[in-house]
Formats: sequence, structure tokens, C-alpha cells
Amino acid sequence: MNADFGAPKELAGGLQQRRALYQPRLPPCLQVNFDLLGPTVRAEYGDATTTIDPSCANVVAQAFPNTYGQPLVSFVAPADAEAAAVEERAPIRSTSDHPMGVVFSGRQSPGGHNVVWGLHDAVKAYNPQSVLYGFVGGTEGLFANKTLEITDDVLASYKNQGGFDLLGRSIDQIRTTKQVNSAMTTCRSLNLDGLVIIGGVTSNSDAAQLAETLTQNNCQTKVVGVPVSLNGDLKNQFVETTVGFDTVCKVNSQLVSNVCLDAISAGKYYYFVRLMGRKASHVAFECALQSHPNMLILGEEVALSKLTLMEIINKICDGVQARAELGKYHGVLVIPEGLIESIPEMYALIQEINILHNNNVPVAEMPSQLSPWAAALFQFLPPFIRRELLLHQESDNSAQLSQIDTEQLLAHLVETEMIKRTKEGRYKGRKFSSVCHFFGYQARGSIPSNFDCDYAYALGRISLHMIAAGLTGYMATVANLKDPVDKWRCAAAPLTAMMSVKRHLRGPGAIPIGRPSIHPSPIDLKGKAYELLREKASSFLLDDFYRTPGGIQFEGPGSDAKPITLTIENQDYMGDIELLKECLSKVRTMVKPGCSREILKAAISSMLSVTDVLTVMSHPLNAELPLYHFK
Repeated sequence: MNADFGAPKELAGGLQQRRALYQPRLPPCLQVNFDLLGPTVRAEYGDATTTIDPSCANVVAQAFPNTYGQPLVSFVAPADAEAAAVEERAPIRSTSDHPMGVVFSGRQSPGGHNVVWGLHDAVKAYNPQSVLYGFVGGTEGLFANKTLEITDDVLASYKNQGGFDLLGRSIDQIRTTKQVNSAMTTCRSLNLDGLVIIGGVTSNSDAAQLAETLTQNNCQTKVVGVPVSLNGDLKNQFVETTVGFDTVCKVNSQLVSNVCLDAISAGKYYYFVRLMGRKASHVAFECALQSHPNMLILGEEVALSKLTLMEIINKICDGVQARAELGKYHGVLVIPEGLIESIPEMYALIQEINILHNNNVPVAEMPSQLSPWAAALFQFLPPFIRRELLLHQESDNSAQLSQIDTEQLLAHLVETEMIKRTKEGRYKGRKFSSVCHFFGYQARGSIPSNFDCDYAYALGRISLHMIAAGLTGYMATVANLKDPVDKWRCAAAPLTAMMSVKRHLRGPGAIPIGRPSIHPSPIDLKGKAYELLREKASSFLLDDFYRTPGGIQFEGPGSDAKPITLTIENQDYMGDIELLKECLSKVRTMVKPGCSREILKAAISSMLSVTDVLTVMSHPLNAELPLYHFK
């Protein structure tokens, strides 16, 4: 492990130094008076939760008997009289011998350091004698009990800074029996009150399993997750966006817009740009809304329409030809890195290769062991793609999508098709020329935006209040993010409420298979943001309606800008839950014994109608299912 993790570092740049002085803004319920000896946050417990897919509820409940069905918890500021009446607090679980732990389990994402900072400040505000340990080297450090005590001095040069170099990260999983047991041994050895796991969908699925296992084994450590992922695919009814998504999209949007201006300046190249996004295309989608490239291909569109590779190529070529008729021989195409897995035949080929990897078949022998149709497709592909498809799998046994040059594959096949059209007399324009880019790592270590700094810091503080309330198997959440910070709602949502189980088919006979997990959330192709994109698609294609967002602004105009998709979607699930509670309360108030028969009949009729509609909507066929259901 890197011996430099956690070491004080010199902030050499003026911007770094200035950003280190930025104090994140907090929602009202988290604004602490450090002189007040009493609870600064009150936990309000709501109703028991279920799962997003009703057909999976029994499976999830069986897999998580101790942590399924826990209530939604909201955090609010207590009344002044209530706060003043409470005596001085002791450290968590009464003695400073019981510390807290935090670990980076996901890929580095801007803002991750502020989660640790917020957690540290909340721990010390709760009681200065409490201790926070960071696990050095990610989950491997957790298994090996490699710790670093987080102090003000340690944090000083990491506040509002990019990267995960405070603690580092490793294999991003706590999944196998050996790994879970090692994590439990560490928690018991350190006598941890709580363990905060920072990561995306996979890491938080693992956090749920670890919380369940620790509870089953009477381990006192509470496990909570924090949604930090540059891909932005940990989105659901409780999580509006993830820490890091805003920064990554702003950095990549600037790069894409620079490429757009370069393209129109030279007037002779098509730029094929691949952005991060494995199972979902959120980064490419947001960047397209910010920079307005000529073409955008979303994995969700391809999967839903079951477009073949050549159908995609023909669509791109049609766009190139339409622009040529206007005298335009340049353009910019944006795709997500996961696009290749959304193409039906490519997905099937990758699955066959994954099976061969799992069976330890040598790479050199894999082509000969493919099925006949897969072997034919494999041979059709350019040699560089064949090599990349055979690369060893990621830690989660998936293909190394970041190493597969899908943008070069598309550019190669588009050029071949345009040459064919030219020979057939269907295309009479200039020769097609392309330039390819993969913006995969350039934004991961960026200095986080104000939004990510504020959001991450708030989530870190919420994590402490969750553990202090005795919650385990929960995720820290903030709702109403589209509004100013003083309107944010802080809460804790059970991880099991975000889970579903894969199913092979979408028909009535489909049954859940596999283990319950939190799955990547696809782009909502019926949502407001997608509708906006479709409205502008023709203009984007033909009009060179390029937009230049520029670099991230930290002060002045634009410094509080948020993701376009976040502001358009206007999601406030927590607010809607409160509105429903108010409506039900009013019904109870108006329909009491002694009310008129007309009021009673109207209430019964309305309620029967509502329950009928909800019964139909809750049917598995119509449930809001993740992307893999399209496979």
C-alpha cells in the first residue's frame, strides 16, 4: 500500500489553496452550534419501507431478515427547549474506546474527501474525545486492519480537493465470505461503533450485506453507505444524484465543447467521443445537454430498440450524409463506454467470453471455443477490438469496458460504410475523416464543484447522526437538491428499499433470480430531461448549436450551477411522501364516525379507485425496472 496515503501535502497551486479555505454550506438541520451541549439533530421515524419492484419483496426479505423493512428516517432540527434540556453527550456508545471507521470502496470521484471531512467534524462536534479511523488502501486496508486516525491536521490539505489520495482505494468489494469475515474481524478488533462505506451501486450493495451479516453475528458495528459515484447511476426514489457526478460532467462538458469548436473551425473531421458510464449513460446524457454535440447515442435507447451494430452504423452514416448535403463535413458524436454492452449481439458475445474467463480458459484458446455465431461476429470485428474484448475481467467479473475502444470501432465501421456508399453512388460528398477520444480518467481527480463539496460534506455529517441513532443497513441521503442548500431535506433510507433482483424476461412469467442488489439506474426514456433532448435532437444534428459551458466556476456567476438533468427532473420523493401523509391525515380528520353518509360514500368510492389503480401499477410487468430487464 502507498505509504503516502494521508500524508500532509503542499497545495502548490493558488486555486488549491483557495479551495481548501472554502467552508461547505449546510442544510438547517445540520447547522451546529458548537457551544450547545445537546442533540443538534432529531431523528423522525416514518413508515416501514418496501422494494421498488413488489415481486422482489419476498426475496429481499428472505435474504435480509434483520435489515429488511426498516423505516425511512428524516433528520430535523430539534426545538430550542428540547436542545437546552439535554446534558453533555458522551462519545458514541459512552466511551472513546469505541471509534468510527470510514473506507473508500468505489472508484475515485470528486468530493469523496469532503464526506470524510463532514464525518470527522460531526464526530468531533458530538464529542471531541471520539475517534475516526480511515482504512488505508480501500477495502484491502479494511480487511487487513490498516488504519489512519483522521485529525484536523490530516484533513487540512485534502479539504475540497479531488482524488481519493487521503486513504486510497483498491478492489472495491466486500463480497466473498472471506472478505466479509475479515471486515467483521476488523470491526470487532477496533470495537467500532460504526463503519461508513463510500461508493456506488456495488459498494452499497456490499454495505447492505455486511450490515446484515454483522447484525446476525451480534457485532455492534453499524454499517451505513454514502452515494459517491462519478457515473451518476446510483439514482432511485431516495437518491437524486451521486457525489462527483456534477464535477465530472462539468469537466467533460468543457472538453466536449472544446472539441465541438475545434471541429467547426477545421470543418473536416468527425470527432467520436466516449465518456464514462457502464450500465447507464448518465454522464454522456448530461454532457450532451451541457455542450450540444451533433449526435448522442445512449445505451438505453439501443437496448430498448434492440439496435444491431450495423443499424447503429447506418444511423450515424445517415446523419453524416444529411450534414454533407448542407455542406458540413465535420461533427461530434458522444457515446457512453457501456454502449457496446447494450448492442444485443455484442452483449451476447461478451457474455460468452466472460463464461470462458470464469472457466479459466486461456485467452489464446478463447476464439476457438466460441459458439459458431459468436466466432463469426468475433472475426468480423477489427483486430484491436478482438484483443480488447479478451482482456481479463474487472473485480466484479465484468468486461473492462474502459479498455474497449468502442468509439474507434464505430469510426472504423462508419468510414467503411461511407466508402461503400460512395462507390454505390449514394454519397457524393468529401471523404469521411474521424478523430477519436476517450475521456475516462481526466475528470476523476478534478477539484470538486461547490455543489459536490456541499453535498458530500452534508452526507458525511448525516452519516454520524445515522450511527448515533443506531441505524445500520442505511444510506445517507439528501432530497430537494435542485433547490438552494437551505431547502435540502436530510434523511436515511434503508439499503434494502433500493434493491431488486434480476429477471430474464419482462412478461408475467418472469421470476426473480440471483441475489438482491442495488442496480444501476438507467436514463428514464419517459422523463422530462430525455424529452428535452429529443426536442433538440434535429437542431443538434444539423445546426451546429454548440454550447460552451467553460471551466468549473467556484465564485460568481455559474458557481452554483447544478446538473441540468437534476434541475429538470424536479424529483422530491421525500417531499411527496410528506404530502401524501398530509392528505391521508386530512382524510382521517374529515371521515370520522358521525360524518354524513354522503361523505363516507365519497371517501369509500375514491379509496377503492385509488387502491385499484395502485394494484395495477404494482404488478411486476409495469414496475419501474432497471436497465438489465431490457437485455
